[in-house]
Amino acid sequence: MHTFTSLFVHVVFSTENRLPFLTQEIRAGVHAYLGGCVRNLGATAIEIGGVADHVHLLAEYPPQLSISELAGKIKANSSRWIHETVGVPRFAWQRGYSAFSISRTDVSEVVRYIRGQEEHHRKESFIEEVQKFLAEYQINR
Repeated sequence: MHTFTSLFVHVVFSTENRLPFLTQEIRAGVHAYLGGCVRNLGATAIEIGGVADHVHLLAEYPPQLSISELAGKIKANSSRWIHETVGVPRFAWQRGYSAFSISRTDVSEVVRYIRGQEEHHRKESFIEEVQKFLAEYQINR
């Protein structure tokens, strides 16, 4: 029997201490590299975006890949690449991440949300954003 799935996840993770490491000059390259990491894990990056201190990633992933493996490997590989290739020696991702399941019908809405990060964060901080997600998804901290 074949396995059929439709699994989408919106993953959010920040730089260590939310330092603004992801400058405009390196952000597009970092996002592209994250997309490659996602592909190497057998998943599909649908949208990747963010601002100087955090990243939003929307991916469709296979059932054999756990979300913790997806987030952990992406963060580890990209951190190494940012140190070695981009040349940001003090760069690090914050421990942990947030992940939210997304239905196929909400994918386009989440894509628009990720693409609007620059504008969004002129009005709301990263902490406020995460708190809204936790409340919306009824996650107790």
